Amino acid sequence: MTTAHPDHTQQTVTRLRVDMGELSAYDDGPALNDAVASGARVTVTWDDGVHGHFPLLWLRDHCPCAACRHPLTRERLYLPLEGISGAPSVGLDDGILRVAWADGHLSHYDPVWLYQRRLAETGTQHTQALPARRPWARDFRPTCVRHADFLDRPGEREWLEALLRDGLVLLEDGPLADEEVSRLAGRIGPMRATNFGARFDVRSKPNPNNAAYTAIGLALHSDLPNWRQPPDIQLLYCLQNEAEGGESIFADGFAVAEALRDADPEAFRVLAETPIDFRFQDEEHDIAVRAAVIQLDADGNPLEVRFNNWIRDTLRLPLDKVEAWYAAYQRFWQLLHDPQHQIEFALEPGQMIAFDNRRVLHGRRAFDPNTGTRHLQGTYLDLDLLESRLRVLAR
Repeated sequence: MTTAHPDHTQQTVTRLRVDMGELSAYDDGPALNDAVASGARVTVTWDDGVHGHFPLLWLRDHCPCAACRHPLTRERLYLPLEGISGAPSVGLDDGILRVAWADGHLSHYDPVWLYQRRLAETGTQHTQALPARRPWARDFRPTCVRHADFLDRPGEREWLEALLRDGLVLLEDGPLADEEVSRLAGRIGPMRATNFGARFDVRSKPNPNNAAYTAIGLALHSDLPNWRQPPDIQLLYCLQNEAEGGESIFADGFAVAEALRDADPEAFRVLAETPIDFRFQDEEHDIAVRAAVIQLDADGNPLEVRFNNWIRDTLRLPLDKVEAWYAAYQRFWQLLHDPQHQIEFALEPGQMIAFDNRRVLHGRRAFDPNTGTRHLQGTYLDLDLLESRLRVLAR
């Protein structure tokens, strides 16, 4: 897991970083130069001048020793059901925080681990390796990663960071090989199966059960909003694209939702607070859910956009709510389809587009199947697996 270092202090810190209850390694960070217990908390100071305040209950709950965390699984064994009795003794051992509790228990805490988890005075401070979501600017173009680079850890990490940050990333110069999308997805984790299977072909075919399997143009939409948990990430790998037309279209649903909030707060409120019905039906399936078009998180920020006009089911709303909902929906549609909020390009054979299906809406221009073959292979992945993979690569 780690490389031995001739300096004893570095060996000790490295070992504790692995044992802090999480299988992770940490970048070099500031060292501790002071620790003081006062009342019900411990205040530490790092050599960059930053102070951190940690409640005694929090420190005891996060003790990384083998009695408090399973030494192999690193799962918590300690139960924080009792208060702290007596004042602990606090000090530094080779730059590592040492807390000797009144009951005789001894805990050590790595300075970098503490630095990354120092508690904010208010709210929640996130210090994970995951990039923050970034809305698209007017001149946004997706990050491109070469297939050969993706197969190496730095390239895969760049691809993951771009996808989590922007909701859209392009892979290029890939082989024209059947099931390549499955092989690439397998580097991240198991494919998410739906009623269309774990891996699907996007091409015009007779008797389609989905508009994607025709040659018609597809307005911007999210896939499978009729599921209680729609797929998080979609991968589309281009194997053939000789037909005229068929350009791919994308829009950042979160950015457009914020544009709607700025332009028409009432329309935004209606779409965020009014659940409607989504439903898919064919001979074998009837999958339905009731949810709002725009879902918000606890802070009022867009968390998910469910937008698919084909499988929007009968609108079941109170009579006095119907007109306001249609007005809000029309306003959102207009903003989404404004060219200033869209990017458009033709996928080339050997390219794969990946996007956050619960944030980025996608569509395509109509194409003429008589002018050539258009064949994409696709699959879905869970966001949890992408974030997991990036944390692993960041170690």
